[in-house]
Amino acid sequence: MASIAMLFPSLFFLAVSPAAAVHTPPPFKKIYAFGDSYTDTGNTRTSTGPIAFNYVSNPPYGLTYFHHPTNRYSDGRIVIDFVAESLSLPLLPPYRNSNADKSHGVCYAVAGATAIRHAYFLQNNITFTLVPESLETQLLWFNKTLKSHGCDDIFTTPNECKDSLSDALIWVGEMGANDYSSTIGSSFSRARYIAVQGLPPVGCVTYSFSLASSEDRDELGCVASVNRRSMAHNAATKASIMELRRRNPGTMIVYMDYYNAHLTVLKNTKGFGFTEMYKACCGYGGGEYNFDVLNVCGTPTSTACSVPSEYINWDGAHFTEAMNKVLAESFLTGSFSSPRFEVMVEKKLRSG
Repeated sequence: MASIAMLFPSLFFLAVSPAAAVHTPPPFKKIYAFGDSYTDTGNTRTSTGPIAFNYVSNPPYGLTYFHHPTNRYSDGRIVIDFVAESLSLPLLPPYRNSNADKSHGVCYAVAGATAIRHAYFLQNNITFTLVPESLETQLLWFNKTLKSHGCDDIFTTPNECKDSLSDALIWVGEMGANDYSSTIGSSFSRARYIAVQGLPPVGCVTYSFSLASSEDRDELGCVASVNRRSMAHNAATKASIMELRRRNPGTMIVYMDYYNAHLTVLKNTKGFGFTEMYKACCGYGGGEYNFDVLNVCGTPTSTACSVPSEYINWDGAHFTEAMNKVLAESFLTGSFSSPRFEVMVEKKLRSG
């Protein structure tokens, strides 16, 4: 997808501005976040999301922290919310909220978004549960944000682009398409500070069990074939990041090891305060998984558990606030980022 790189050269330039505050300022003044439903802070609403999970605007979504639905796929905060809080920034508003204060960043992530442009799927008769927004859509939105700040491109408006981007963190959430790694390589090759999340062990997510044979299991009881694909995807992403680092030594890219962070929780569930590994807190049917694709969370027939913090899985595909907090901490202060996220923060503070 080299065309994205040509369309959005302003994304390639994240200059570092000198420190100007007497007190130690937050390392980043804004975050620009991209991704899918794991990162979406509200760009998706009921009736616009993936067909199987199309009730995100309905209760009981949001019940734990916000106490009402915010179009996040969780009972409360998601990983990017904890990232913003850790950097002393407000929670990121969704791009589609035209009335929001976006001075501290924007979330462009859309539930169901792919890295491959939507037209490709239409041309090949692949439509199943796809939404029309892709990573390219999110980059178009991002480019509009920069233009609203006077940043047309780094060649004709370098000062405006520097002002818009010098204190920004680019956060790339999970994207499940096969060309994800090449998209990172082409679209973010000149950014200074980037954080990239890999895929979780998707075979350990509740809905995967309903799609696979009971014979297809690994030692943790997850769907083995799906997890192999997740590992292959992450390996390709890490290889692209390594090459990108080699070609751009001035760029700091932190890889968030979502896969092993998640597995660590599964291997010590009780130690992290969870009692349910795979059962959805919000769903229908009870039993081992409490998941029915025709009666998902937010439908009139679904119900929510009384203590979401004891569950890893929220709705059969996404995680509870409690799990999101554990994952965020494992990235931000734990050992599941490479190099450690704290090193990036220290480098940014030293640079000003």
